[in-house]
Parts: sequence; C-alpha cells; structure tokens
Amino acid sequence: MEIQIKNICCIGAGYVGGPTMAVIADKCPHIKVDVVDINSERIEAWNSDDLNKLPVFEPGLDEIIKRTRFKNLNFSCDVEEKIREAQMVFISVNTPTKMKGIGAGQASDLKYVEACARQVAKNALGHTIVIEKSTLPVKTAEVIKTILEDYQMFSTNDNVKATFDVLSNPEFLAEGSAINDLENPDRVLIGGQNEYAINALSQIYRNWVPKKKILHTNIWSSELAKLTSNAFLAQRVSSINAIGALCEATGADVKEVARAIGTDSRIGSRFLDAGPGFGGSCFKKDILNLVYLSKHFGLVEVANFWEVVVSLNNWHQHRISQLVVKNLFGTVTGKKICILGFAFKANTNDTRESAAINICKDLIEEGAILFINDPKVVSEQISKDLHVPENKILRSIESQNLFNFEGSWCFENDLEIAASNADAIIVLTEWDEYSKIDWELISKKMRKPAWVFDARSVIDEKKVLAANLNLWKVGNGSI
Repeated sequence: MEIQIKNICCIGAGYVGGPTMAVIADKCPHIKVDVVDINSERIEAWNSDDLNKLPVFEPGLDEIIKRTRFKNLNFSCDVEEKIREAQMVFISVNTPTKMKGIGAGQASDLKYVEACARQVAKNALGHTIVIEKSTLPVKTAEVIKTILEDYQMFSTNDNVKATFDVLSNPEFLAEGSAINDLENPDRVLIGGQNEYAINALSQIYRNWVPKKKILHTNIWSSELAKLTSNAFLAQRVSSINAIGALCEATGADVKEVARAIGTDSRIGSRFLDAGPGFGGSCFKKDILNLVYLSKHFGLVEVANFWEVVVSLNNWHQHRISQLVVKNLFGTVTGKKICILGFAFKANTNDTRESAAINICKDLIEEGAILFINDPKVVSEQISKDLHVPENKILRSIESQNLFNFEGSWCFENDLEIAASNADAIIVLTEWDEYSKIDWELISKKMRKPAWVFDARSVIDEKKVLAANLNLWKVGNGSI
C-alpha cells in the first residue's frame, strides 16, 4: 500500500537539515516542507532577503532557496506546531562527542536527539514516521522508539492516540558538493523494520532518484553503514598523509605515488590527495564513535585500529606547524605569517575540526602574528574556534612594527596586505583563488628569506620558486 506524504517537518536547520530539505522541496513541489530550529538567529538567516547571508554556504543552494522558500519550503521556530502538522519528521540535530562521563572523548552525546524524540512524542498527531538523519551510533533508533512508545503508554493526552515508525536515513554529503550529492546521489540508504514506512520515504526519493539507487536494509545496518563509510574515507586520508611524510623524507613525490597506486582498479584514485588532514563535523566524531562501540563489545584490537587513524591525523597537523617553525630558523615569535584558508575544505564556510584550527593554535602558542584570510569564513567564527579574540588593531599597524603583538591574529581580506612583510604564507584550504596568486607581486611584499608552505598542493611551484621564495609542498621531497 502506498502513502502520499504531504507534510514534512525537519528538526534542525544546520548543514544537513537545511540543504536536504531544500532539495526535497525543490524536487517535490507537492510536499510542504517545514524546517524548524530553536536558534532564532539561524532561522532569521535562512529567511533573509539577502541570499548571501544564508547560514550554510553550498554552491547552488541559494538558487534552490530562491525557487522554493515561502512556497513549499518554510523555516521557523514553531517546533511544536510543525510537528503536529507533519506526517514525517526528520531529526537532523547535532550529535557532538561527549566531553564528560562514560565514553567521554569518544561516544556521541545524544541529548539533542533524545530531546527531539520527546518533543515528537508529546506533539505528534495520528501516525508519524520519525527519521534519523543525524549521524548516530548503532541502536539509537531503539532509544528513539522506546521514548516514543513509552510516552504514549503513559500519556494522558486526550488527542487521538499517536503511533510511530522509526527509520534510519543517513546522509552521505560531502560539504562543498552537497547539492550535487543530494540531486545525484550514489545511493540513498533507508533502514527500518516496517515496509509501509520504508516505502513512504522511498516514494519521496523516487521523485528524482532511480529506484535501483535506493537501498533498503535493517535499521542497525543503516546506522553502522554511515559510521563505516566515514571511517573508510578518513582512513584513506590518514594513509596518504602518512605516505606523504615518507615521500618528503625520501625525495619522492606523493602525487606521483598516488597516481601510480590510484590506477589500480582495486584501490581507485579517490581520496588520495595529501593535505593538512581531514576535518569537518563527521570524520573524527564518527571514527571515535566506532572506537567506543568496538570497546563496548570487547573488540579491543578493532578499536585500536581505528583510533590510530585519528591519532595520525592529529600528528600530521602538528607536524605541519612544527615544520613552519623549523624552517623559520626555529622560532616564529613576533613573526608575521599569512594564513590562506580556514574552512576545513573549499566551497564551504564550515570550520568544524578544520586542520587550520590546530595549526593556527600551535603558531599562536609559539608567538606568531597571524593574518588570516578566507573567502567564506567570518572572523567571529575564527575567534570561537581559536578561543583567542581577534586583535583588530593589527590591521592599522605598519607590518614592520608588529613585533610587540606576538601570539595574536587578525582577519584580512586583502592578500597583498596579509602578505606584506610576512615571513611565511601557509595555504590550508584549496580555494580556487589561491591557485591564481601572482607570486611575483606577493614576493616583493614579503620579508626575505620568505617561505610558502603549501599544505594543499594547489599552487604552481615553478612560479613560487621563480619569485625567489622558498617552498614546502606537502608530500613532495623533490623540491
């Protein structure tokens, strides 16, 4: 039996909820989609007339918002009302790593998910399909289902008794290409026990996704598949960065090594680009969750295997900052360093777990003066990530007089000003504009001997070297 879903509510207007619901609204004009969040500033940004102020930057998202917003896509703080109207509720809230208690530093904190489940239990009317969209540990659906069923069992609500089905529908989005990933997914994974509910969600996706790409599993397999997918990708990042360090030591070039092994059909060429390490909201969190689950089930060797992936990533980031200090004569105290890129990858304004955070913190701790540039990340976000307030006065001081401001930073839009009298430039995000820098011009602005540290392999090494600049390129020992 088929069911026609006419009203959807998504709790959580962040990096997953906002873009996902926008695409569903765009592909399903017959469905009313409400995205709700208790953060009024975020909702206000989603409703802004200026599409440049959307809280999430993704190429193509603004055009979809323009087509659908205030038609069949709405953003509001009316959480309870929209739950009551919905036949289907997506839970897309943050699941941070626990900072204290059992599982601290590894297990996911499910307090927001649990709060959402209680809100749905309290306000839902009739039959509601509840869908996990957040990245969650295995067996979370069981927690949600227990909360929903127990609330109804002991409820004195006079409304028509609500019933529920719970599904897992993890996202597989790469930030920076999320819209394409949503519109042309490799697969859509739906885990559940009730065929009626599974088919209802499948019908929505079939408006634009071929049926063969919609995979049905049991709910536990769906939850574990998301964690495993991110763990495998992160493992490849740590693996190629480990080989990159070896390349630097031996005189090899990691790009040539990656090309050689990437042509092996058993390995493939994806995720073989050396860089400053993986970031984003999922990779580290999901691997640590996998570590915690493995330990919980007594699989210590499995836990140790995955834990090394995170340890190597952390080591690699600190290795880069140590290389900068070493090449600048063993000290960066009072030296101006230009940081190009703070987002964890290009085409997003997301800085969560960005490699730039650890590297900048290390350099500030060493006494460096950082001028940070990023096309999409705002200075307020950088302050939060570094836990160091921006020293805006740096912008008004002549570069040669900055010595007394060691251990501070400021944001700078103008690359020439950021590079003026700098001892080094570090490329940490692969923004396209950084590959087009006029190094001859920039070199004239810098204090000699000057260094360029390319942690993304996006700049033309011949032009940098021709401009009389020293160069370090991640994974390249032949320079």
